[in-house]
Amino acid sequence: RMAIGTREHLRTRLPTLKPQLNPTPNPFTLIRELTLHQWLFFLLGFLAWTWDAFDFHTVTLTYPELAETFNKKPSEISVAVTLVLMFRPLGAAIFGFMSDRYGRKWPFVVNCILLIIFELATGFCNTYRQFLAVRAMFGIAMGGIYGNAAATALEDCPEEARGLISGVYQSGYPFGYLLATVFWKAFDDKTPHGWRPLFWFGAGPPVLLIIFRMCLPETDAYNKRHNSRNEKGTTRGAVAEIKLAMRMYWQRLIYLVLFMAGFNYMSHGTQDIVALMLKNKYDFSATKITRVIVVANIGAIIGGTIVGYSSQIFGRRLSIIVMCFLGGFLLYPYTSTSGPGIYAAFFFLQFFVHGAWGIVPIHLIELSPPAFRTFVVGTSYQLGNLISAASNTIETTIGERYPLPDKIEDGEVVHVYDYSVVMRIFTACVFVYVIFITFLGPEELGKSMTEDDEDEASDDGEQNHLPLHNRPESGNWA
Repeated sequence: RMAIGTREHLRTRLPTLKPQLNPTPNPFTLIRELTLHQWLFFLLGFLAWTWDAFDFHTVTLTYPELAETFNKKPSEISVAVTLVLMFRPLGAAIFGFMSDRYGRKWPFVVNCILLIIFELATGFCNTYRQFLAVRAMFGIAMGGIYGNAAATALEDCPEEARGLISGVYQSGYPFGYLLATVFWKAFDDKTPHGWRPLFWFGAGPPVLLIIFRMCLPETDAYNKRHNSRNEKGTTRGAVAEIKLAMRMYWQRLIYLVLFMAGFNYMSHGTQDIVALMLKNKYDFSATKITRVIVVANIGAIIGGTIVGYSSQIFGRRLSIIVMCFLGGFLLYPYTSTSGPGIYAAFFFLQFFVHGAWGIVPIHLIELSPPAFRTFVVGTSYQLGNLISAASNTIETTIGERYPLPDKIEDGEVVHVYDYSVVMRIFTACVFVYVIFITFLGPEELGKSMTEDDEDEASDDGEQNHLPLHNRPESGNWA
């Protein structure tokens, strides 16, 4: 039966890629459809995701300074990023389960408290081992944010506005990167503490997020699901839910993890060491690197918003595939241009990369069962991150096979390397993979945010009804 299901699934992949051309109001009409209640939940989720990205990029932007402080190579500093990515799935699973079972609010508050503690602690690290240990713990806290923030921001949105709001929400990531770049420029060389003030500053805004969250209730979608459950809050019911989710959705969970692995490789491969590449290969000043990265992130924000909205019209899978094709054509100028054209190359490559990413939040939510939404969205995203955890180390380690002439800084010889070649080849392979995995995958544009594909299942694991995916674009095995 699995073989038959797989053949049927593959047979429907190309026909269901046809542009859906769904009638969708103009974006300004969609924006007016959101109530104050929905806007507040969206703003909370957006700001949480923005600052999550800010805190992550405090390391990627300060590679040279961290390497100097701890007397390590950039490839050794990148191990800290790898550790963050490796520990994020643990945080996603813990906080995702708690958010689905006991509400979005208090897990979010605890999550933010941990972010504050570990971001502050990073700024006080004096040894390389301390730095790695703190960043690993930070990864657990960071991992819990995405699923909770995405569910909070999007699950109460009107159906027609989902694509647009998903794109704006996902733009929080490049916006956070942009803010980190700007604030790093503001702090760089302005204090005797070097890179540390950037991390201390990063611990401040989560305090405001905690206050914001305390003022809001649970989302309507969560309340509807929560009120319909049996044995609410019991250990027996919680364990039964996890077993039920794994038994009913294991194929889709595996698919979503593989899907998100490709997307995480795509973003980390094009962003995380780009500042290091520009400094080494072209000897760009900190000011020029800042300008280039700001332009790139403006492109990412615009791309996520426009393509997220367009995916409501043309379909999620088709929009992702088109963005990857277009992004592939810009890889060479992105890594090999140093003149004025570099701004266009960076703007449009990140427009395409984050155009595809703008679809991801709502695509994951639509493919996730409402009863386990935060757990599935957060865990699949972070397990994909785990698979892509070595992206920084891969690029920096292989890049050290391409040495550039040594530089003299402060009277000392500094070894520098050309990372552009490996970035180009690595990301091209990732684009091909994302196109392939998206083509094979399901799509459930327009799915209800409060009802499962199958009728309600009881907490003791007894299914009352069965049917799963009854639309051709949903596929049979995922």
